[in-house]
Amino acid sequence: MEATLDVVKRDGRGKNEARRLRVQGRIPAVVYGTRKDAKLPEGIPVAVDPKELMRILHLESGANTLINLKLDGAESRVMVKEYQLDPVTHKLLHADFYQLAMDRAITVTVPFLVKGEPKGVKLQGGVLDFVTREIQVQCLPADIPEHIDIDASELMLNQSIRLRDLPENPKWKPLSDPETMIVHVVLPKVEEAPAADAAVAAPGAAAEPEVVKKGKTDKEGDEPAKKEPAKK
Repeated sequence: MEATLDVVKRDGRGKNEARRLRVQGRIPAVVYGTRKDAKLPEGIPVAVDPKELMRILHLESGANTLINLKLDGAESRVMVKEYQLDPVTHKLLHADFYQLAMDRAITVTVPFLVKGEPKGVKLQGGVLDFVTREIQVQCLPADIPEHIDIDASELMLNQSIRLRDLPENPKWKPLSDPETMIVHVVLPKVEEAPAADAAVAAPGAAAEPEVVKKGKTDKEGDEPAKKEPAKK
């Protein structure tokens, strides 16, 4: 999936500049060029609309979305490299983009999408358990899959699907171990009964009430017990 995003250059840096941008409805970001000798070149500081960027991150392709970045009349293909969220409000605080060479393979993380209800669930009372929800794949930027489909409809109880069981796809290459288990059908876990109280009252003895300590107000306070006069 692709999207378009407009950014503008910014001159200032630091916390004061970030506050000024947020007042204007933007956040600081950096655009890095294509890698050279496995290193990112010095980035270009820009300002971006956080609402537009969040809309892109909420697409099904998420951070793997190809973005047509518009800057000073020029356009380039980029992806989100990193982004920071406020730990309380979860609003975007900062983002990094990196330019892509469309003829050069990249490594991305792609989620699995399970389709079909397993026979082991429908007929044998099992449950489908996810073991691995995403893997790293290598592909060209234009061939990034939004997700990898898994057909689990034929799975019976105690059967599994591993990475090696998936059909090969000419557009992407998995980088994880072929023996990686993705899903399996297992029996549901049985909850254990609570252990019996170790302290058992003696036969015929009345159980003592549980003592709960609470602060008392003057109105709730009990009067002190009166002493009986000593018998002569």
